Amino acid sequence: MPGEGYVVAVAGATGAVGRELVRILEERKFPASQLVLLASERSVGRRMAFRDEEVPVDALAPESFDGVDIAFFSAGAERSRRFAPAAVEAGAVVIDNSSAFRMEPGVPLVVPEVNPEAIRSHQGIIANPNCSTIQTVVVLKPIHDAAKVERVVLATYQSVSGTGQKAVEELDLQVRALLSFEEPTCQVYPHQIAFNILPHIDAFEEGGYTREETKIINETKKIMGDDSIRVTVTAARVPVLYGHSEAMNVETAYKLTADQCRDILSRAPGVLVVDDPASNAYPMAIDAAGQDVVFVGRIREDPSIECGLDLWVVADNLRKGAALNAVQIAEHLIQG
Repeated sequence: MPGEGYVVAVAGATGAVGRELVRILEERKFPASQLVLLASERSVGRRMAFRDEEVPVDALAPESFDGVDIAFFSAGAERSRRFAPAAVEAGAVVIDNSSAFRMEPGVPLVVPEVNPEAIRSHQGIIANPNCSTIQTVVVLKPIHDAAKVERVVLATYQSVSGTGQKAVEELDLQVRALLSFEEPTCQVYPHQIAFNILPHIDAFEEGGYTREETKIINETKKIMGDDSIRVTVTAARVPVLYGHSEAMNVETAYKLTADQCRDILSRAPGVLVVDDPASNAYPMAIDAAGQDVVFVGRIREDPSIECGLDLWVVADNLRKGAALNAVQIAEHLIQG
């Protein structure tokens, strides 16, 4: 995709990820000659700041993509299935943040630090993975290259912003209510999230796993390009505003010491090792918020198996877990 300036569209521009996309496009000086902002009818007429200008928000429609080169979609799976084909037909490359196309055989599922070569195989649509999958594979890939990952046991502790702005507001309102000795109201989640943990993200499926857990399992294998990796996941929602945390247990074919793992990850793209227990230095969600890297710490050998490691992994779910990864895909796309 040669050229110096691109017409870029953001579908779902007024949502949490859409707003982050617009900020990151400006921060990283993405070569956009024109920005088209699209959202539902109720957002039409709003304006969003971009490069010292106020860009109007238009209604998302099939005809919205005439002349668009790159279309970022962050408007949910239903709208992606409805409008992404129209964008491709109009000549745009779609980078989709929803789950709509992730497991489609002809659609590359990309994390640029892991499988940038997959971008070249796109047929108009490139899928952005699940937020927790992204931070997982950024850490797994260098370990896999060094010692071949055979099994991953993952527990995620996901912030409420992963659900959306209404969930952020619900946590805020519940905390205020409880501190005022009032009964909290639950609308977004089936139970109180304030001062609580819900071992439940997305719908339950046959077998007891949730859809979120199944997404992470399947997406990890697809991105890593290795179906032999055994993955099991428990996904929990925690009363944190921004930043997803993960407890990761990795079993490898070849032995890696904790020091070897630290050295490998310290040189890995997109990773920052924060691991000094003596000074209480380890990754935390409050430190990851607003940052681009995936943080990893608490690196230690698992004494219960011959070749095992335990790690604690944290990232900003709206940036690396969504908007930043999408923009990085676009950067690779235009570089050819």
